[in-house]
Amino acid sequence: MQAAALICVAVVLCCFVARKEGYHMDELLSFELANAQFNPWIVPTQPEGRLAKFVREEIRGDSLGETLGNLADTVQDLVENRGDSKLLQYRADVYPEPVWIDAERFRDYLTVGKDDGFNYLSVYFNVKDDNHPPLHFMLLHTMSSLFRGTVSPFVGCFLNILAILGCCACFFCLGSLLEDQGILPAGAGRMGGICACLLYGLSPGGIATALLIRMYGWMTFFCVALFYLHVKKWLEGSFDKRNRGLAAVTVCGFLTQYFFLFYCLLLAAVAAVSLAAGKRYRELKAYIRTMVVAAVIGVAVFPFSIQDVFASGRGEEALHNLGQGLSGYGERLAAFGGILIRGSFGSLLLGAVLLICMALVLWLVRTRKSGAGTTEKREKVLWLMLLLPCAGYFLMAARMSPYLVDRYIMPLFPFAAMLLALFLVRVFGSLGPGRRYLMVLPALVLGILNVASYDGTYLYRGYERQLEVAAQYGELPCVCLYDGLGYYYNLVEFTRYERTLLLTTAELENRQETADLTEPAKIVVLKKAGVEEEQALGALARYGWQVESVLLSEGESVYGDTVYLCTRKE
Repeated sequence: MQAAALICVAVVLCCFVARKEGYHMDELLSFELANAQFNPWIVPTQPEGRLAKFVREEIRGDSLGETLGNLADTVQDLVENRGDSKLLQYRADVYPEPVWIDAERFRDYLTVGKDDGFNYLSVYFNVKDDNHPPLHFMLLHTMSSLFRGTVSPFVGCFLNILAILGCCACFFCLGSLLEDQGILPAGAGRMGGICACLLYGLSPGGIATALLIRMYGWMTFFCVALFYLHVKKWLEGSFDKRNRGLAAVTVCGFLTQYFFLFYCLLLAAVAAVSLAAGKRYRELKAYIRTMVVAAVIGVAVFPFSIQDVFASGRGEEALHNLGQGLSGYGERLAAFGGILIRGSFGSLLLGAVLLICMALVLWLVRTRKSGAGTTEKREKVLWLMLLLPCAGYFLMAARMSPYLVDRYIMPLFPFAAMLLALFLVRVFGSLGPGRRYLMVLPALVLGILNVASYDGTYLYRGYERQLEVAAQYGELPCVCLYDGLGYYYNLVEFTRYERTLLLTTAELENRQETADLTEPAKIVVLKKAGVEEEQALGALARYGWQVESVLLSEGESVYGDTVYLCTRKE
């Protein structure tokens, strides 16, 4: 039945991935950071970064031997001359105004070409200027290297599906462990693991985690794996031996997303206090040593993490939010609470009912008298490990997250599934061993309802129409008028137009180089939703452009874009 549950979850998630048409701008930024060769940002006035140009002109040779020789010469020059070395004196081509970027360069930004596969040094360089650690981007680069020249939902979502299936495998292992240790009745633990698999994999939160091509799926897996390892070592009394897996999961979680620290530190605190309370001092010393070593390894592998956490834009914003104290905290808690309930159970009403029932179960567990004092104590510690880190993570994420969106609490969805699975075990555990399979039915029914009612988050249905327009008029140049960084939503389209000019309305109005805007007979203009239409069309009219037809209206675009076909008046 475990294999059937995994296959069920995998098939459902693959079907949702097949329906995904567009991307959040952060998803396309993930592709760029993973695949653009030493070029972490798209800058309209500097299409090629300084290091990217240096690698192309000074490092890459016609053969591997020549490339390695050039690299050795560069390292020697850098060691000997430092600030006066050729590398540090090298300058990129920077233009006074935005320049045209052709379709091939946009493909280079997003995909892996024939000569730049498995280049993890490039990924590391790109990510050091971002606010996130590198592991997820390296995994995405690996997938892109296997499927070269391709930007598709499958390339990124496949990694998320693997992470979700990894969480399900942890559920199975946890259920078997609790059953073998006598915490759960015989047969109930394994069935509870299957229930947790279906409840999480088929939940709105699980589906959203699979569809969003960011690092949150793998952060979720590492949180679940860390919890399982802590439970296993607590029950087996093995915190003082074979801790490499524990250290590895901790390091990988840290190198995936810094929010992992919220969960890790809180779980570590519960484990350390529990070990001290149980006078398991030998295990406590070994555990502390393991976590300290993991922290040192994580920072040594990616030392830029210190600046990311404390001095980057995102880090300072998170710390600023924390410094706000209780100001606006109630609204943030309510918003994230609603997201958590809907993502875990499908609706607020059903979630409220289930939470009340689970609270009752927790009360019964607390008041139930057990004949074995050791077993009762172990159960209490397990509940503390399950509940306290999740509650603390929720409170910290609600306070420090820059946006009120589901991604920041995605690691909590599988723990909600565990709680509901334990509730089902409690309800159906009194049945005979031959009938305990019935507890799977409520989980399956809830999963079917959630799948049927999924609201389409991260699918961006309708973007295919926008891509069709780009393909139909791909022989024409495109002028994208944007406000801020909104053009990242449209990077896939720009791989289809002959070339694209990225401009704000002010840059169009004040552009000094006008010949390139008056030569074509026709152009496509993509206006982002934040750009005022009258001002944009007035700026185009200065160069003789008038709208021939609206190829895509704001209401037809999933991003609120308007796409015009413009002709130039003679």
